[in-house]
Amino acid sequence: GHRFRTRSDTEVILAAYRQWGSNCCTRLWGMFAFAVWDREDKRLFLARDRVGKKPLYYSLTDHGIAFSSEIKGLLAGNLCERSIDPRALDCYLCFGYIPSPLSIFKGTSKIRPGHYVEYTSEGIKEKKYWDLSFNHQEDRSFDDAIEECTALLSDAVKKRLISEVPLGAFLSGGIDSTLVVSFMADLLDGPVRTNSIGFDVSGDDELPVARVVASHIKADHREFYVTPRAADVLEQIAWHFDEPFADSSALPTWYVCKMTRENVTVALSGDGGDESFGGYTFRYVPHILESKLRKVIPSCLRVPLFGAAAACYPASSRLPRPLRLKTILGNLSTSDSEAFCLDLGWLTPDTRLRLYNKEFLHNLMGFHPFEMVMPFYAGARASDPLSRAQNADIHFYMTEDVLVKVDRMSMAHALEVRSPFLDHRLLEFAATLPSRLKIHGRQGKVLLRALARKRLPAEVSGLPKKGFSIPAARWLRGELKEYARDHIFNKNGLARECLDPATLQDIWQEHQEGHRDHSVLLWSLMMLGLWEKIWMDDKQ
Repeated sequence: GHRFRTRSDTEVILAAYRQWGSNCCTRLWGMFAFAVWDREDKRLFLARDRVGKKPLYYSLTDHGIAFSSEIKGLLAGNLCERSIDPRALDCYLCFGYIPSPLSIFKGTSKIRPGHYVEYTSEGIKEKKYWDLSFNHQEDRSFDDAIEECTALLSDAVKKRLISEVPLGAFLSGGIDSTLVVSFMADLLDGPVRTNSIGFDVSGDDELPVARVVASHIKADHREFYVTPRAADVLEQIAWHFDEPFADSSALPTWYVCKMTRENVTVALSGDGGDESFGGYTFRYVPHILESKLRKVIPSCLRVPLFGAAAACYPASSRLPRPLRLKTILGNLSTSDSEAFCLDLGWLTPDTRLRLYNKEFLHNLMGFHPFEMVMPFYAGARASDPLSRAQNADIHFYMTEDVLVKVDRMSMAHALEVRSPFLDHRLLEFAATLPSRLKIHGRQGKVLLRALARKRLPAEVSGLPKKGFSIPAARWLRGELKEYARDHIFNKNGLARECLDPATLQDIWQEHQEGHRDHSVLLWSLMMLGLWEKIWMDDKQ
């Protein structure tokens, strides 16, 4: 019975709210963040999409509530204070990002993904309207799972091809983005416009595989190489994030968005495939094995035995931290949930205590960043460790890091990015899959690899998982060394205010001399100093 006067999705949302009230969010597909003022009930309704692709901040003031899709909107109107929330800074230093509902500023909150907020004269109320369930796994056959996955992914891609403007795709050379472009090639009349990023370092470059895929689907393909001179844009990147954000892959994401926007307005990506289908094998495989060992070795033996071994074993930086023997021994001395948090965070508890000064630790009043992620792992309502880890990754790492990065970098170039793997039907389907269809032995994304073998060249389906990373360790010892030093060791900066100077100097020296790879922490401190220069020193 509704009559629409425009073709705008905004009008559809308004009609949905009039029809279903706060339940309207469950009827919407895709990405959104919106506000509705209900004049009759005198209620402000704020909502965010299921996985938080779009941001929404709010701040309670003496005069009511202020909200914006960017903190800079609140700052411009003097609607939020600029004092730092120590819990948010602690989370940033531990994870490299600030999880919802925290923001870097006291009194300003992010609406959580899959939630809505209602504000009335009686106050503010937040409610969850969507969640994943991993406790209804269906033991379907491999062929049935592939058939259902194919149908869901094809339809998810098809829905995201609806566009009145030029449309293309990111092509990384990995399984997820290549599957997306293969379905696009089936559904579009002309060639898919694909865009890929490479680096000037052997081993970090996925361009050769991307070229094979582009040739296979007869794509209109473009490439760009990122060099250390890309530091010229770091200040722009920090400005667009509003909050400190340390994922160094924001740099290549900035460039692939910039390049893609030169020939299209909408781009499809492969985001979400790793989290849903078991792609993070460097974390998941050790975690599964450790969980099995915990069940057979009594804790009265396991905790002191492995704890002492971990304390004595020297640290190594040749492998990713979850794969180091010292990390595994330490993990075995604790619970599944604590071990997962240790693998997800950048700072170990020991390093955190050494790095933070006494005043900063006092201001935290016993808070620990693991408090933010633990509920997603422990509350997954699943019996197996893989499902619990995936639930935490989807609701924490993916929503607070991966999707924030892609949203801010794409919006910086007026590019809309759509992610078929984040279709809620596909997410819910993947949550019902048994672990054997996600990880087998040391290989992840079993189901997607099987699907890739049916649709893509052989070079793609067997590829190991590779992050969209830059050679940060080398750059911080070379081309970015002085730039990083200036922002990390700023005498008036947050790092100097909150961290122990001797420990920080030792970490810097160990990295510069090549004894340890501290690039993750040093990059985060560099970006913190850069953010502070933009948003705190200049008071923009």
